Amino acid sequence: MSLPPESLKRFLVTAKQATYAATGGSASVAPLLPDSKQLEFIEGELLYRDIYVGTNRFVGLETVYLAGRAIWAMSYAGGLSPDVPSTNVGTVYAFLRQALRTLPSEQPLRGPPLFEQGALRYTCHCTGSISGFDGTETVSAGNASLYQLHFAGGLVT
Repeated sequence: MSLPPESLKRFLVTAKQATYAATGGSASVAPLLPDSKQLEFIEGELLYRDIYVGTNRFVGLETVYLAGRAIWAMSYAGGLSPDVPSTNVGTVYAFLRQALRTLPSEQPLRGPPLFEQGALRYTCHCTGSISGFDGTETVSAGNASLYQLHFAGGLVT
């Protein structure tokens, strides 16, 4: 069973905008793994599941299931730079969620190539396509790096 790439992209946009980008770290369901957070979105036979551990530094896995079978996945790891003051953590993550809500429909993996607001700048560099990709996203203020994440994934068979 497979899903046309355009249908997968549309589903990813909807699911990602309805989970972390909208709610932050609030888990939508009881987590399958101890000490993890789990966000889910269901539409018909499609299920999007995002499970991650950690807060300031974290590792996670997003998976799309079609009729109970995994068809696409993306792993990610990263987080805040060690020198980000604890008073700025909420600001950085709120800005990140804003950037993630503007993910591009043609490549709905993370945020757009560039998103800026005030002094904060989000960038996302990705190679490949929805079927196989890897990339890095960053948040910075001026020359100071505040956050970085690496991600990779694609179709699973």
